[in-house]
Amino acid sequence: MVALAGLNLPANLSFYAIPAMWVTSIAPHFYAVSVYNSERAPGTEEWDNREPKKNLEKVKSAKLSPSATEKFERAEAAQSNGFENLPLFAAAVVAGNVARLPTSTLNTAVGIYLASRVVYNVIYITNSTKLAANLRSVTYLTGIATVMTLFVKAGNAFSSSLLL
Repeated sequence: MVALAGLNLPANLSFYAIPAMWVTSIAPHFYAVSVYNSERAPGTEEWDNREPKKNLEKVKSAKLSPSATEKFERAEAAQSNGFENLPLFAAAVVAGNVARLPTSTLNTAVGIYLASRVVYNVIYITNSTKLAANLRSVTYLTGIATVMTLFVKAGNAFSSSLLL
C-alpha cells in the first residue's frame, strides 16, 4: 500500500511533511465550520464557502453558545497560527535537505514537529484552563525548538563543509 502511494519509508520523508503541515494547519478551520453549522441558531444561514470572509461576520448573529463561540474562535486562531508557522517549518526542511542532514535527523525532526502541531491544535481548541494554556505553549515551543534545531544543524553542516 505504501509503495502504491509513492512513499519509500526508509527514504527521506521530510518534504512530505510540508503538505502534511498544510493539512494540519487547515484542519482546525474545518472543525470551526462544523461547530458553526451544528451550533448556529435556527434560521441562521449555513457556512457558505462562496464568500468565506463574510461568514466571519455571521458568527455573532448565529447566536452560538458561549462555549461554541470560544471553540470556534480558538479553532480559527489555531488555523492562523499553523499557517503563520508553515513558512518557517518549510524553510527549515529545505535548509536541512540542502545541507544534506542525515535522513534519520530530518525524519525525526519533522515527525516531532508534526506531532507537536497536532497536539497544539487539540489543546488550543479544547483549552479552558490555565494549565491547558501552558501545555499549549509547551507544545508550541517544542515545535519551534525542533525547527530551530534543523536550522542550527544545517548551519553546522554548511560550516563544516566550508572548512574542508
